[in-house]
Amino acid sequence: MTAPAVETVPERLLRAERETLLPKLRDLPSDMLQRGTACPAWTVRDVVAHCAAALVGLTAGAAYRASHDQNRRDVEERRDWPFADVLEEFERGLTVAGPAIRAAGGTKDLAALGTWIHGGDVREALGMSDAYRSAGASEALESLAGCARVVATPRVHVTLDDRELVLGSPVEDREPARLHTDVPTLFRLYTGRPAAPDRYRLAGARLEELISAEW
Repeated sequence: MTAPAVETVPERLLRAERETLLPKLRDLPSDMLQRGTACPAWTVRDVVAHCAAALVGLTAGAAYRASHDQNRRDVEERRDWPFADVLEEFERGLTVAGPAIRAAGGTKDLAALGTWIHGGDVREALGMSDAYRSAGASEALESLAGCARVVATPRVHVTLDDRELVLGSPVEDREPARLHTDVPTLFRLYTGRPAAPDRYRLAGARLEELISAEW
């Protein structure tokens, strides 16, 4: 008898969102869906629609090519959908994208981390206390450290409340920078979200050097 496959980090991230965020979205009043998020011009509803479309699209292989223009088209197309249909697609994406990401051998892992980060955007917009530190945070930290976007940034030794991380890559003739912060602020800093200045201390690097690309 074959043992069940152990979930990968991306699969655990998607499962965490399916089990924790999705149920909260089902009972939201319609006015809360229109709240703005950290993503310019996108509401809570738009962010969920983007994640749903991207995850389902990922399973289509080369037939779906993710891009900023594609993301915009996906969101605009779904603005006329009943929100129940958006949630149905989101649930399907959270369920079926995991195996597709596993099969891609690491090249699609960012999709899961991006979904978890966008879950933080939604939680923040809705006033939930666990924005960017919800279930799956440990897996998200692991994924962040291995993300090509972050690997391309300068080396930073990070001190968190309960652990230390090394992010980025060495730069010739330059000592690693040092960052003292908390988990939510770390994700904010590396993904270009607003971060309160009193929540971190950064020495040896400029803040803009940590933001590798638009998330």
